[in-house]
Amino acid sequence: MAAGWARMRRWLVWGVAGLALAGCLWQGWYFACLWWWVDHNPASTRFMDMRLEGLRAKDAAARLKHEWVPYARISSHLKFAVVAAEDTAFVDHEGFDWTGIEKAFERNQKKGKVVAGGSTISQQLAKNLFLSGERSYGRKAQEAVITWMMEAQMDKRRILEIYLNVVEWGNGVFGAEAAARHYFGIPAAQLSREQAARLAAMLPRPRFYDRNRDSAVLARRVPVILKRMQQVEIP
Repeated sequence: MAAGWARMRRWLVWGVAGLALAGCLWQGWYFACLWWWVDHNPASTRFMDMRLEGLRAKDAAARLKHEWVPYARISSHLKFAVVAAEDTAFVDHEGFDWTGIEKAFERNQKKGKVVAGGSTISQQLAKNLFLSGERSYGRKAQEAVITWMMEAQMDKRRILEIYLNVVEWGNGVFGAEAAARHYFGIPAAQLSREQAARLAAMLPRPRFYDRNRDSAVLARRVPVILKRMQQVEIP
């Protein structure tokens, strides 16, 4: 009996060690990808891959609308609008808005499930690059680890540049350039303040607003964002 327990303990130790090693290797893969993307542009993201898979289930020839443009070729109005709408403290925090996280936690506790995340632009980018839209504490924990690694390797300008180029802006529409052309027929560099504010207002539900462009909620958000744009900083 003693020998059997000893073997079981050894197997448990080796099992835990194996899981820990696998976890380290997996986190190392995230770290390596982020390191590469410091000065190379990601060709795709987890969100893009999932959306394309869904589109091709209906149409095998479906393609995403996406075109990478450098930071300098994205309207400063859009940069201000997105920061104003999604993360007003973006240039000051180190990846996490603790006040926002606390408020989101309180909402989740009241609802008994994850309904809010208090995510910064950095956290949203971590999710878009590697994870899914699942609302769970496990996914949020992994998102936090990736966010920490990202903030340690990239400056704010690079984080915002990648975010603006890969975030979803409609059904199969990803990035500022594709969004500007999809909704206004112009390149991202030519977006006006009002157009930029409208695009930023769409970010919480891009596919819904793509289908419902006359939404009253969307119309109400635009002037709020326009006002906030005067109060935020961008990298």
